[in-house]
Amino acid sequence: EAEPAKAAVVEAVKERDDENSSRLQREVTTSKGSSDRSLKQDDAERSHAAAPREEQLTDPVDSHRLRGPVLVSKMELDAHGNPVAAKRREPEPVVEELMPTEGEVTATVAQQAEDEVEKPAVPQGTFKVDGASRPGENEIFRPHEVKLEGPKVVGKIDLPVEPVRGKRKPEASATPGGALQKRRRRKRIVSEGSGVPQQREGQQLQPKSKQQVPTAPRPYKKARPQRVVEVPQEISMEDVEEKLKQTQARIASKRSSSLAKGAKMRREHRNIMEAKRKQEQEFAEQEKNHLRVSEFVTANELAGLMDVPVTKVIEACMNMGQMVSINQRLDAETLTLVADEFGYELEFVEAKIDLRGDATEDRPEDLEPRPPIFVVLGHVDHGKTTLCDTIRKSNVTGSEAGGITQHLTAYSIAIGERRATLIDTPGHEAFTAMRARGAELTDVAIIVVSAEDGLMPQTLEAMSQASLQNVRIVFAINKIDSPKADPEKVKEELSQHNYLVEDWGGKYQCQEISAKYNKNVDLLLEKVLLEADVMGLQANPKRKAEALVFESTVDKGRGNVAWILVQNGTLRKGDSIVAGGYYGRVKAMYNDKGKPVTSAGPSTPVQVIGLNGAPQAGDVFRAVKNDKEARDIASKVTNIRRVQEMRSRKHITLDEIGRRIAIGNFQELNLIVKGDVDGSVEALSDSLIKLSTEEIQVNVISKGVGQITESDVTMAATSNAVIIGFQVRPSGHAKKMADAEQIDIRLYSVIYDAIEELRSAMEGMLSPEVKEEVTGTAEVLETYRISKVGTIAGSVVREGKISRGSKARIIRDGIVVYSSELSSLKRYKDEAKEVTSGMECGIGIKNYNDIKVGDIIEAYVEVEVKRTL
Repeated sequence: EAEPAKAAVVEAVKERDDENSSRLQREVTTSKGSSDRSLKQDDAERSHAAAPREEQLTDPVDSHRLRGPVLVSKMELDAHGNPVAAKRREPEPVVEELMPTEGEVTATVAQQAEDEVEKPAVPQGTFKVDGASRPGENEIFRPHEVKLEGPKVVGKIDLPVEPVRGKRKPEASATPGGALQKRRRRKRIVSEGSGVPQQREGQQLQPKSKQQVPTAPRPYKKARPQRVVEVPQEISMEDVEEKLKQTQARIASKRSSSLAKGAKMRREHRNIMEAKRKQEQEFAEQEKNHLRVSEFVTANELAGLMDVPVTKVIEACMNMGQMVSINQRLDAETLTLVADEFGYELEFVEAKIDLRGDATEDRPEDLEPRPPIFVVLGHVDHGKTTLCDTIRKSNVTGSEAGGITQHLTAYSIAIGERRATLIDTPGHEAFTAMRARGAELTDVAIIVVSAEDGLMPQTLEAMSQASLQNVRIVFAINKIDSPKADPEKVKEELSQHNYLVEDWGGKYQCQEISAKYNKNVDLLLEKVLLEADVMGLQANPKRKAEALVFESTVDKGRGNVAWILVQNGTLRKGDSIVAGGYYGRVKAMYNDKGKPVTSAGPSTPVQVIGLNGAPQAGDVFRAVKNDKEARDIASKVTNIRRVQEMRSRKHITLDEIGRRIAIGNFQELNLIVKGDVDGSVEALSDSLIKLSTEEIQVNVISKGVGQITESDVTMAATSNAVIIGFQVRPSGHAKKMADAEQIDIRLYSVIYDAIEELRSAMEGMLSPEVKEEVTGTAEVLETYRISKVGTIAGSVVREGKISRGSKARIIRDGIVVYSSELSSLKRYKDEAKEVTSGMECGIGIKNYNDIKVGDIIEAYVEVEVKRTL
């Protein structure tokens, strides 16, 4: 396959050469040429014919593809079809041209340029086969002997020559490696006085062994600047010392500059840190006087936040005209005024602010009338629960421990054809927070006042809380069936507190009733409904539910249970919910009668199961879009409460330590409180903390809802605490563990029983009070000095009796001059145990002989008296 390809290539080259030859001949005939120019043209054609033609034949395959069939040569055949051998011609000698020098090349290029200006010459192309040139068509072609020539130079154009940057050609050297040695040879600097001739300025040194051959300058190379070699002068010692001084000074200056730079950086760093420290101190000062509290904190909690005695807070409230106790919760206005008096600024960060997520107002077309919410408030044993039983036609009073209400309960009742929600509150003074939550939940407050007792402390407290919540008030004067009843006296007491009833020309409705005998109760309900109708109560049942937790507990079979009262929206089974620091989904709901329900509308009390913990009473309950939002809100509320708890924690001070040391017998009583519901636990804890005195500090280290567990026993063992259980019992393992660890567990069902028993225990912890009891007095009539005994006072007993071993005082002119004890007591010569009034005796005073006639001897004994709280 290669031979035909080569033949095709050769034929193509030959055809092109023929065309070039014919064209050249035509140009030669038409032009006027001279013999000299013809000779030059022939020489150029020979030189180009000898040059290789490889550049034009770089791709024979492409040439074969682009061109058609080409006649390469002709063969003469004989009669039998065999080729006739052609006559061979002797090859013409090929003249090899020597490489011209640089000057010759320049001259040749200039001459050719002159010739080409007159007429460009086109050389004839030839090819060489088997070492000879065969221009004829009848020549024999042998493919295996074809040798290709390079391209022929047809003409030349004088173009600007660019400098070629390449490697320097090696020069010949007489010795092997001479060129390399020359490149590496270093130019020597000849000093003065040596026999070697010095280099002049601007002249390069050349080795002696090499002849200088003049060459033509290269026009395309830029002349390099001549290197000037300076011959150093002889260095003297003075110059060396001077240079040394300069170097040392430069080093010293660098060192000093570096030290100065380092000092400057340290100074700047100190300034930055000082500014940052001042900023932190200013922020700390601002935060120190800035308190973040929730509304309705107690006076004791506020005192702990401000680090002042609680008596100062109570005194400030009294100056504002409010009588408060240590655990009474204060409203926002009172908190702000009290804090401002002590130089503090309050910020209310109640969790309910964060839970009120959907702040969009309801459209008027979505609002629907909702049932009213009534709360029954009043003093203990004034008939609140009896009134609720009469309205509900039930008997809750008979099932309550101690006959008093200790929980906040809500009922859904029917008044004719209308529905309403009734909330019963406890009346004991310990349940202040419960009454405050009841006033917050309600629309209309029914203040029950006994016609026998009149206004009591908890009655006044309930009236104040209802007024703070802007709740409408209806007074119910109960027990009018009693012979001691005096309703007019109650109305007079109300007027003294600026509560004028309608009978006396005021704005507050009042109804005299007898809850026990169901007398005038229906009239009371009519007045309550009238107040609710005036308010025009409405709610949007189409939105997400918003409610308030009024109780929570932990049920063994159902888990965490929250009693809530829906205030707006509708709560459905499966909703994502959040209450305080806990979240979850509604797994089940039960109404006030214990029946399961799937939804709860506005003003409906229900029990909700599904939270991951028991929320605090008073927490805002809300249904949200998804679980993620519920988790975020719960986490935010938890962080706020943690910070608030840390700030309200009162740390011991040096003054407190000094006070305890001065007392000498200071004690602490640690308690762990567990209860059935959160409201009862809170009320009991506040009441127990209130029992603290200057000598005994009551600390509630833990409180919670549910039965007493092993963890509670372990905590009590480590902190030396007493476990208080309110309407709960310990588990079996916890009881065994408490017996083994000798942990005291006290269980109660009535709150005042727990308070009184703990009060008695604290009184037992107090050291008894020592009192002096005077038994008798004697007057000194005569004194006797007896050797080895001392002075004996002959006395007569004026009052009481004088007993041996009693302590005595010597009173002279109404001033006690000495206190000691009796050393001897005799009647005549006999020892006497005691001497009664009107009898004479001899009395000796221990370690005292300066007894004078007329002194009074007072005998007394020290008696220990049990202290009370």
